[in-house]
Amino acid sequence: MSEAEQLPASAPEAAAAAVLEALNATDSNGTEAINATAKFVATPEGTALAYGSLVCMALLPIFFGALRSVSCSKSKNGSDMPETITSRDAARFPIIASCTLFGLYLFFKVFSQEYINLLLSVYFFGLGVLALSHTMSPLMSKVFPASFPNKQYQLLFTQGSGESKEEIVNYEFDTKNLVCLLISSVVGVWYLLKKHWIANNLFGLAFALNGVELLHLNNVSTGCILLGGLFVYDVFWVFGTNVMVTVAKSFEAPIKLVFPQDLLEKGLEASNFAMLGLGDIVIPGIFIALLLRFDVSLKKNSRTYFYSSFLAYIFGLGLTIFIMHTFKHAQPALLYLVPACVGFPVIVALFKGELTEMFRYEESPPEEAGPKEDPSETEKKDQ
Repeated sequence: MSEAEQLPASAPEAAAAAVLEALNATDSNGTEAINATAKFVATPEGTALAYGSLVCMALLPIFFGALRSVSCSKSKNGSDMPETITSRDAARFPIIASCTLFGLYLFFKVFSQEYINLLLSVYFFGLGVLALSHTMSPLMSKVFPASFPNKQYQLLFTQGSGESKEEIVNYEFDTKNLVCLLISSVVGVWYLLKKHWIANNLFGLAFALNGVELLHLNNVSTGCILLGGLFVYDVFWVFGTNVMVTVAKSFEAPIKLVFPQDLLEKGLEASNFAMLGLGDIVIPGIFIALLLRFDVSLKKNSRTYFYSSFLAYIFGLGLTIFIMHTFKHAQPALLYLVPACVGFPVIVALFKGELTEMFRYEESPPEEAGPKEDPSETEKKDQ
């Protein structure tokens, strides 16, 4: 797997792949009752609590990630700059995700599941610590008093010397960031040793929020291409083969949100979970975040498209859970989420007469710091 749900990756599809390939590979079907293998019959109260908690946990990273994406789009800090997904990236992403999913399936068939999951645990430990630290950072800035001695640090790694010197890593951080890293490391060790579902969810929420915040679609058309392609991807791998379900049951990593259906009976030691793959949060989430930034660009002091798509997501996720619970079969959540999240805002735009304006909205990536062009050269080009 490539650079994961870490902060910005080296390429949009690489960043998205980690937040999605494994994510959808884990359980893109919304919620899946693991109790089929445990002969556990959940009570109506336990089932309602588990599903309700999953819905609430899914909404949190979308809502706050979308809000943070607005300021992120204006950021000039290298560590906070988003990765922009273009239409070309969106078109080939379902193919990349499918290849990765099938590759994981073959890996689990050929190699020992125990050793693969051990490597994945260590890999996601590092990514989870970074993601959780980045998520906590704005909160820590408000918690610490103004008198707190906040020292600045810089991690610089270069290659070469003299005029040929090239920066490989240039990361600036402060004491508050170190505190966040320490707290996140404690959670990481807890997850690594116990694999507790609360630690899993803390990492999962951090991955989802970072994905929504830092992965940006450049326009609505790109969003439609991405969601449409993954709509087909999700339906095919869930209904057409057993690959998705096999990987979901074998893959042990914090790339899904889980909540026990036997919490009322066993407390924090509960072990029969309903789960929601992070891909079903991040992919609709980055589209909802795009609509929020479109709302901001209209400068009408309203969030019509954001709230309409957010409510559509709640409706689509609720419908997924209802159908899954009724038919007792894994469901591809994007089958219901994509039409809802795209259809509702489009209907609103048609009603308001802003459909053309919506599809013309283009979000350019933040300007990166770099060598400025010589003014004399610019004049020559103009001439």
